[in-house]
Amino acid sequence: MAKILIIDDEAAILNLMSQLCRRLGHQVEAYQTGREGMAALEREVPELLIVDLRIGDMDGMQIIKRCKADYPSMNIIMVTGYGSVEVAVEAMRHGAFDYLAKPFELDDLQRTINRALAVQSGGASDASFPMDETLTSETKLIGESTQMRDILKLVDKIKDSDSPVLLEGEFGSGKQMVARAIHNASRRNPAPFKMLQCSSLPEDLLEQELFGTGGSHTIFNRAQGGTVLLEEVDLLPQRLQSQLDHFLEDVNGRRLRGTLPSNLDFRFIATSCDRLEECVKKGSFRQDFYYRISVIPIHIPPLRKRKEDIPPLVDHFLSNHAKLTETS
Repeated sequence: MAKILIIDDEAAILNLMSQLCRRLGHQVEAYQTGREGMAALEREVPELLIVDLRIGDMDGMQIIKRCKADYPSMNIIMVTGYGSVEVAVEAMRHGAFDYLAKPFELDDLQRTINRALAVQSGGASDASFPMDETLTSETKLIGESTQMRDILKLVDKIKDSDSPVLLEGEFGSGKQMVARAIHNASRRNPAPFKMLQCSSLPEDLLEQELFGTGGSHTIFNRAQGGTVLLEEVDLLPQRLQSQLDHFLEDVNGRRLRGTLPSNLDFRFIATSCDRLEECVKKGSFRQDFYYRISVIPIHIPPLRKRKEDIPPLVDHFLSNHAKLTETS
């Protein structure tokens, strides 16, 4: 369907991305060095370039700048570690279509590829491209405890609502997995699932990601039709809490009036390791913003309080490890 060039010096990740693209029917060239990748690019320009920020012999940022200067119509997806998200946001200022922070889910990569190619083909919808339904099974909720069954029932009940969801629980309790489960089970599943950690960027770049310049090219725009997950919302500076509160109020008002533009159609989910109600009492979190984002609150207990979930989780991880071993 499309020609895709992938440059990443991590062989395992390069192999996984290549396999996904080929499974979707695309023609793929994959290289572990920037020099080889740029040589391939000079031979034939692809519709899409996927490039790691940190490559052994070249700087991914320099590749992006060079490619946008020489091949302005080619879309670029940057892959980066969480510690380099700040640089990835900078890359988007230089013309990158989007970025994915490692470790990312393959279904997130697939959705981002579909969007990039849709833009490349002149605005076709994501439905024009195949969706591999086997991918979402990797992010399903696993558990047999009463608590997990209650969460699964709630996820099924709220999956197609547009109301904001607040997921609270200790670090590592599975908040991101629950957010993904809500997205995967919903009508928004074919659209992007975008995450932003409030602790991953300095305040000015965090503001840029949330609100952009004149409201353009923000995480909300890039999640068009999908879901935005704002992680560690308790660490969001109060100035940005106020801005985001007004922004979400405006979005909700437009949705109710039937005047919401397609680029602002998204589901908002937030997570917090701390109880936000306690943060409000301490004065570290705005009360109006708390009420705005906690329309549907879900508390996720730590694994030590739902030990019945340990055996099925162990079976799941061992099964996944066996599959990776077979394909490596």
